[in-house]
Parts: sequence; C-alpha cells; structure tokens
Amino acid sequence: MTGVIGRTIETMTTSDARSIPEPAVSAGDDPRHFAQVLSAVYDAAMSGSRLPARPRSLITQSWDRVRTAGVNPDSGGAADTLGVAELEAQRRESGLAAVLGELTRGLDAVIADGDNILVVADPRGRVLWRSGSPRVLTRADRLGFVEGADWAESSVGTNAIGTALMSRRPVQVFSAEHFVRTHHSWTCTGAPITDPRTGVLLGVVDVSGPAATVHPTTLALVASVARLAECTLRDQHRRSLDALRSVAAPILARSAGRALAVDEHGWVVAVDGLAPRERVTLPSALRAGRTWLHDLGDCDIEPLPGGWLVQVAPTSAPGSRTIVELDLAATPPTVRVGAGDGSWSWNPTPRHAQILALVARSQSGCSAADLSRHLFGTDDRTVTVRAEVSRLRKRLGGMLVANPYRFADSIEVVFDDSHRTAG
Repeated sequence: MTGVIGRTIETMTTSDARSIPEPAVSAGDDPRHFAQVLSAVYDAAMSGSRLPARPRSLITQSWDRVRTAGVNPDSGGAADTLGVAELEAQRRESGLAAVLGELTRGLDAVIADGDNILVVADPRGRVLWRSGSPRVLTRADRLGFVEGADWAESSVGTNAIGTALMSRRPVQVFSAEHFVRTHHSWTCTGAPITDPRTGVLLGVVDVSGPAATVHPTTLALVASVARLAECTLRDQHRRSLDALRSVAAPILARSAGRALAVDEHGWVVAVDGLAPRERVTLPSALRAGRTWLHDLGDCDIEPLPGGWLVQVAPTSAPGSRTIVELDLAATPPTVRVGAGDGSWSWNPTPRHAQILALVARSQSGCSAADLSRHLFGTDDRTVTVRAEVSRLRKRLGGMLVANPYRFADSIEVVFDDSHRTAG
C-alpha cells in the first residue's frame, strides 16, 4: 500500500519542481488498487487517525482549505444554483463563449465514448456549460453537478474545478481525493483559462466521469486544450488591435503634441511624441474627458471604436504627484483621485475600503499574507487577497503596485483632508 503512494509522492515532487501537471494516477498503476489506498487514507484523515500513507501535497492543501471553509465531507455545501436568466447573463459576461467551440472540438474524443462530461466553469466555480451523453449527465445530476451550480472548493470541497481555480494550475482529482464522500466514484480533470489581454482568470475547462475512466494522459490533453483556447483569445485580440490601429494611425498623424491610442485594456496600438510602450494601465472607470494616468499624468481621453485616444495634457509634468483622498468613514466609502477638472471618484466595497486603508497606513507596504492576517485573522487566505487586490488594481490603474502592495511613489494619499501619507 505504501509503495503506491510513495511513487505518487515522488512523481509529485519532480512535477512541481518543473511546473509539469501531475496526473492523479501514474502510468502502470492499477486504478482500482489505488482507489482502495486513497479510501484508507481518506477514512484515517477524516477520523483523525494515523494516515497509512500521505496524500499528494496538492490534495492535502486543498483538504485544509475546505476544512477551514466548513465543508461537510458527508454532504458537501448547501445547494445554490443559478436561475436561467442569471445563468445566461453569466455566460455572456464570462468571456468564455468565444472559445467554447475550441474547447468542445479539442475534447470531443474524451467525451465521445459517453463515459465523461465536458464542463466549463467561471472563475467563481459556477458551471456555465456542460455536455455529454444522457447516461453520464444523469449521474452528474444526482450530484448536483448541473449548469448554474457552484462547484468552488468552499461549496463542494476538493474537485478539479475548484482546486484548479485555487491553485491556478491543471489538476486531476481521483476517487477519495475528493473531499466529499459522494464524489469518490468520480475522477475529474480541470485546467484554468486565463485572459491573455489582462492576465485575469476566466474560468476552468473540466472533464469528469466515473473513477474507472481515469487516465494520466487526460490531464495533458485538458491542459493543452486550455492553452489552445488562450491562443485563440490572443489571436482575436491581435486582430482587434490591428483594426483599431487602422483607425487610430491617421488620427495620430494629424494630432499635435504627445498622444497614443490604446484598446479598452490599455494595449497600445499607435504612439506619437512619446517613447514606445506596450501597454498603459487604465482605471476601469475610464471615461471621456480629463483624467490622470500612471506614468503619463493628466490626459485628455476621447473614445475610438474599440479603444481610446489618449492625449497627454501640455501642463502635465513628468514626476508630478497625484493626490488620492480616502474618505473611508463616509457612507458609502469614497475614493477621490486628482483635483479640478481631471478628478474622478469611486465608491469601493467595504472589503476594498479595508484593503486601501491597510495599504495606505503601512510605511513599507503589505504582503498578501499581511492583508490576509488583518482581514481574516489567518495568513493562509492569500489567494482571496490577491484576487481582491487584482480587482482594486484594475479599478485604480497604476496607483497600486505589488511586491509588496503599496501606493506608487507618484501618489500622495490623504485621509480626511488632514492626515497625509506619502506613497
């Protein structure tokens, strides 16, 4: 028994070192025997007994997270399924519809025999689409593995969708590696899909089926199809940049002063009077008019089809500092950026307001573990913290920098118009 687990751990150590996806069952191992080993390990872990062997570190870490989240190993989390209208809205907003055909074609061979289902989920673990034979879909229905269901770790425990989202890597989960007992008769393989334009996690593609269908090559295939989907998004983005460039180049040729054209994500397609650059960080609340942009200062913004014309204001001096006022005691909390005609304001969520206050008050910046400790009382919620800060940075542009999280040097933070902290 120990020998089988020992080989798995050895494979895991090598794979982690090379960042290679690690299959749950190695080639040559007997899945039925391995499932028995995992069942004994699981029972010991759930009862607090001495483990006969060690689970993979990926699984141990996931079990620790779902225990902390309070997931019941006998029943999973509470059922929470989106309605039809909500599901359709999530599909439209996901950014994954553009690659659904790519995912289906790439994995058609895996689901063609009728034993597996293909699932696409959003970055919160919501099942957006699924396909497969009626036989396996019926089995999935009994688990609540349906369109609109929440399949995050915090809801249903360790599984390839939720665990791939948490680890940001391709994952295969087999039999009793699942935290919830009713999932032990399944194997699932998932890989995250990232938006190449923004680096934001779009969701997960997953292949799931009976435990007996587990195969080490499935993980490599699912991971490859996820990468192909990202390549498709990258090609679509490149074509959109070319179209924007054809519109923007003549406009820049006639403009006076320093200017550039960017798409909605800040990718630069044309420059005039400025040093070449690949991307400009834009606040998510960008609108036409005067606004402040990191590294450029005050800029006049005009809309273009699929992007923006950015003209640097003549009065904008390089190296000048921008005031950010944090009125976090107000209802709702308010962030004001800049002054005069170039100013803009935003109402952060209470969680984002907490993060901004912690970062602003820190003299040396905050790590993800620091923020986790202050926000949640433990330093192991770093994945959640990074996701929240990522949303903040998307809203505030280059005003927040990382490693550690802090305000940029060009920012002066003001509390209640009286307490000032240089960034």
